[in-house]
Amino acid sequence: MSGGKFVSSWSGGKDSALAAYRAIKAGNTPAMLWTMFEKDQSHSKSHALPLEIVQAQAQEIGVPLMIRKADWAGYETQFIDAMRVCKAHGIPQAVFGDIDLEDHLLWVQSMCAKVGIEAVHPLWEEPRRKLLEEFIAEGFEAYIVVVNTKMMPAEFIGRRFTVELMDELEALHIDSCGESGEFHTVVVDGPIFKERIPVVMGETIEKDGYVFLRCALGKDTAAE
Repeated sequence: MSGGKFVSSWSGGKDSALAAYRAIKAGNTPAMLWTMFEKDQSHSKSHALPLEIVQAQAQEIGVPLMIRKADWAGYETQFIDAMRVCKAHGIPQAVFGDIDLEDHLLWVQSMCAKVGIEAVHPLWEEPRRKLLEEFIAEGFEAYIVVVNTKMMPAEFIGRRFTVELMDELEALHIDSCGESGEFHTVVVDGPIFKERIPVVMGETIEKDGYVFLRCALGKDTAAE
């Protein structure tokens, strides 16, 4: 990275948070978060986080939040538009949390190149387990909020992301990084935040082979 400003491609989960953290540690400055939401819904794609939580994450990092909405058919158009806005704001780099899925890496690089944005992947090709242990050791706090029940048991919904949880998943031959979409997380605390985000876990919803945990902002009752 060039030591300048960057926009963070922000899912609200562990990989995007660790990527942003590494970019900051390397001397770069976060200038914006951008998150893709479902086209006709009030929650983010994949992680299904409500707007208020993503807004709180951006506030605790201290940067503006940019939202785009798209279904998969319109994803590319909205992606390029978001990168174009960043470029217009003098942000030359975009940070992504990809680890080792090359097809997605190449797609992101291609889309960013169309508007002259440098795509940066701080986690690229590092051992998954090593990255996760770093995430926990650096003081991040995250919880599983989406489970793909075709790939892992629904009982893991709501669990805090810990080394012990990773061991449990691996004992069941489940990727503890969730890199193939086994699960998604929400980050509520860590070194990139000024204060812990008080997220309240609510009911679960089952849809199309997934279990989603409803989350909302609430009074801070930090997990023990």
